[in-house]
Amino acid sequence: MSPAPSYFDKPTGLTNGHSATNVTSFKLRHDGFGTRAIHVGSEPNSETGAVIPPISLATTYKQDGVGKHKGFEYSRSGNPNRNALESTLAAIEGGAFGLAFASGSATTATVITALGPDAHILSVNDVYGGTYRYIKRVAGENQGVTSSFVNLQDEDDAAILSAFQPNTKLVWIESPTNPTLRLVDIPRIVRLAKSHPSKPLVLVDNTFLSPFYSSPLLQGADIVYHSVTKYINGHSDVVMGALVLPARHTALAEKLRFLQNAIGAVPSAYDSWLAQRGLKTLHLRMKAHGTNALAVAKALQSSPYVEDVIYPGLPSHPQTALAYHSLSPHALKFVEQFREQYASIDDNSFPYSGMVSFRIRGGAEEADKFLTSTRLFTLAESLGGVESLAEVPAQMTHGSIPPAERELLGIGDNLIRLSVGVEETEDLVRDVEQALEATFST
Repeated sequence: MSPAPSYFDKPTGLTNGHSATNVTSFKLRHDGFGTRAIHVGSEPNSETGAVIPPISLATTYKQDGVGKHKGFEYSRSGNPNRNALESTLAAIEGGAFGLAFASGSATTATVITALGPDAHILSVNDVYGGTYRYIKRVAGENQGVTSSFVNLQDEDDAAILSAFQPNTKLVWIESPTNPTLRLVDIPRIVRLAKSHPSKPLVLVDNTFLSPFYSSPLLQGADIVYHSVTKYINGHSDVVMGALVLPARHTALAEKLRFLQNAIGAVPSAYDSWLAQRGLKTLHLRMKAHGTNALAVAKALQSSPYVEDVIYPGLPSHPQTALAYHSLSPHALKFVEQFREQYASIDDNSFPYSGMVSFRIRGGAEEADKFLTSTRLFTLAESLGGVESLAEVPAQMTHGSIPPAERELLGIGDNLIRLSVGVEETEDLVRDVEQALEATFST
């Protein structure tokens, strides 16, 4: 669906800016993750030799005859910058088809629209508030979609299978979940989905881990979802979403491409250019995010002002083994090197992306005091940028979830979510420690 870059051994024909041939039919060169992120979709410009793709702001393209064009007709249907980004996304996720959208919410809307009317969605219960809102309030009220929110972490196979219905068309997974960082065993859920007569698609929201730490397609997922706004762009200056699909889903990719064009939920050329620029340093940033997050998590764990620290890279996390065994091949290589260099014999911790949640002693008052006492952690929604952010999910990102359900999920007023940036490690640790001291000093 996306144009085949020189990363593939053979070129493909383009129809309205998108490849008419399945790009995975060509043998991939065995370049590493960072090399793919930098080079796929960023070939030197054929006209000028520029090593960075130019920004193409044109909305329409000259045709030499009716239907005779250079691969592009109208920018809603195909734009050089968006197509280049989509190629990069597909390459780093190990997929065949990449599709970029105007936002994560637009991505959610397009996927669920593709299910058609009267579908049933099975979702992990600890899901992002915006996803919950769209499934319940938008798709439920306007599309006739029904839904079940299930604990995919703790329930046994029989309980999960009992939640499937004859019209279940999609299983929505977040792993780690937002904001309690619970993990879902993706291959297990894929197995259960395949065993059910409805044969639903399995979608994995990979936003929290990014393509660096996790490769859901290698674990059997049908669709990988990203809020590109977060780690993929990485600089808090783009709002965008994306889907990546494997080669076996050519028909589904074509359907989603049709909806992308028909609905018009497409990102701008400039945003696509920015996101692709951000992608070039994703492997470097994710290593720094993970290293810093682990250090902050350890500092929080040793504080008398903290009740509980949630970070899958800590041995105290009940699913740390699953976290380790689900690492992507490139992340596993980094983690093993990190452990050899920094870990002691008794320390089995490891970097696992940049998200840390913790419960401060007290309640909403203490949480608010902490969040207004930090110097480097900015009180703000969103995550995944180079700068560190902090928020209270119960009052901010997950405010759309009913209070009773938040309580069942462990999203209380004292739960704080940190997006640990790439500043100097010791500065971030010092900032967290001084904010805790300031919170309880009076």
